[in-house]
Amino acid sequence: MKVFLKIILLFLTINVTSQTAVDNLDIRYNQIGYAVGRTKLISINSSSKFESIYEIKNKNGKTVQSGKVKGNSLWNDAGEYVGIIDVTKINKEGIYTVTVAGNSKEFNVLKNPYQKLADDVFKYYYFNRASTELTEEYAGVWKRASGLEGDEVKIHSSAATKERPEGTVIKATKGWFDAGDYNMYVTNSGISTYTLLSAFENFENYYTNKTYAIPENKNEIPDLLDEVIWNLDWMLAMQDPNDGGVYHKLSGLKFSGAIMPDQYKLDRYVVKKSTSAALNFAAVCAIASRVFSKVKGKKAYSNQLLEAAVKAYDWAKKHPKDYFTNPKGVRTGQYEDFDLAGEFQWAAAELFVTSGNKKFINDISVATVSNKVPWWQDASALTLYTIVKYGENFKGQIPFKKAKNKFLSKADELKNRILKSSMRIAMDGSDYVWGSNGVAGNQLMYIMKAYELTKDKTYLDAVFVGLDYLLGRNGTGISYITGAGVNAAKFPHHRTSEADKVDLPVPGMVVGGPQPGQQDKCKYISKMPAKSYSDTWCSYASNEVTINWNAPIVYVVNALQYYQTKK
Repeated sequence: MKVFLKIILLFLTINVTSQTAVDNLDIRYNQIGYAVGRTKLISINSSSKFESIYEIKNKNGKTVQSGKVKGNSLWNDAGEYVGIIDVTKINKEGIYTVTVAGNSKEFNVLKNPYQKLADDVFKYYYFNRASTELTEEYAGVWKRASGLEGDEVKIHSSAATKERPEGTVIKATKGWFDAGDYNMYVTNSGISTYTLLSAFENFENYYTNKTYAIPENKNEIPDLLDEVIWNLDWMLAMQDPNDGGVYHKLSGLKFSGAIMPDQYKLDRYVVKKSTSAALNFAAVCAIASRVFSKVKGKKAYSNQLLEAAVKAYDWAKKHPKDYFTNPKGVRTGQYEDFDLAGEFQWAAAELFVTSGNKKFINDISVATVSNKVPWWQDASALTLYTIVKYGENFKGQIPFKKAKNKFLSKADELKNRILKSSMRIAMDGSDYVWGSNGVAGNQLMYIMKAYELTKDKTYLDAVFVGLDYLLGRNGTGISYITGAGVNAAKFPHHRTSEADKVDLPVPGMVVGGPQPGQQDKCKYISKMPAKSYSDTWCSYASNEVTINWNAPIVYVVNALQYYQTKK
């Protein structure tokens, strides 16, 4: 009788535990699909500790894996307990169902899960082009008329010179809209364009043979470079030909409403030259020069880019502290930066590798280069990227081993977070800033570059696992890339997607991501850092899109595509 009672009590305990888990348990997973031959993790998240059995079945209903999952590990950034189900051994392509305490989700295992995603995250740049119509052939239902032509741009009073007085009309056509608005900024454009060029430089064979659905895909130039040219031509127009200085931005005096590009009627200005714009311009034009020096028919373009880069760098050296803040009456984005030591070194490194001129190497100090994950306001680590790639160029002139160790120490830190953290992601604590998904993307690019340098497969595996974060295995269960997954962001703060009367947003856009600031005062899921997100047009603080958040994801996803399909 006692044995029987014990069995009954055990049965009730299990059911109570399972029922508790049912009430607040969520299954988080990569909504695009897991790659055959790679580590595959599913996270089970709950607001309280839990223990439950799980079962995984194939499409025929056959159980292929089962076991127990324990949620005893607290993820502080979300206030959740996490249990991990490792399904790495499931390597047969197909659709599978995971069931935990009555909750079920379907997931995919595929040989090549990122083919469409690789195209979508890149094509975002085409959708953000200024000065051109997007035709149905290439834009589908997101076709639109041309707008913001850039052929009647005025010199703002803050940018006026003797040669170009206030009100002078110049041309600054092409380029990409920076974000959810229609303004354009050299600083943010710089790190975005650099990242695409770095992708080409490191995976040249892949991109030479890779076609994207853009109008230039039938010419002899690789499609990624065609897209880069669209923005480089605009950047070149942002340089004052009289002194080499670079205007910080091209914008209206205020933000527009949610309208289509062809409805934009505000006057547009180039606003004030800045040291940060000049340095970003110099670095980008330098790497672009060496990339295009190898492209058939682009030698003259390469020379033009290098000449422009040197002029911009010389201007920055003469104006080392021309920091940008908005002039009176200008209320668009500021992209301010008051510490440009990293940008000076990054520009010097790119110019040295491209030109071989030793005067630039004198401006590089490995001891002071930061190895923090780079972003538009701190490009210092991009110096390390260039040094570790072109070590032979720097041999005997800078301490290469010290640079390599500094670079790898950060890569190891990020990798170890993915290997050991409760959620198995690189994001942690203070990473949940405005544009936290840009941080996540740059973390993964950092680790990927460590793999390119060392060929240590633990880095590559960490990137495969880490990408899950952006595709749904995160604090909200939402895929942060539009059009990517069954529960992807649907209402980004993106004027074209809001105004175009198409139900779904432009695909392939990386939204800003969770951060506790909630500056827009919209309705949020939670105040916890990893859950503080609002999938609404209202939320410019967590749901806007920008070219610099997409860029590292283009790098990472296309790199994974390359390694997954490489024979």
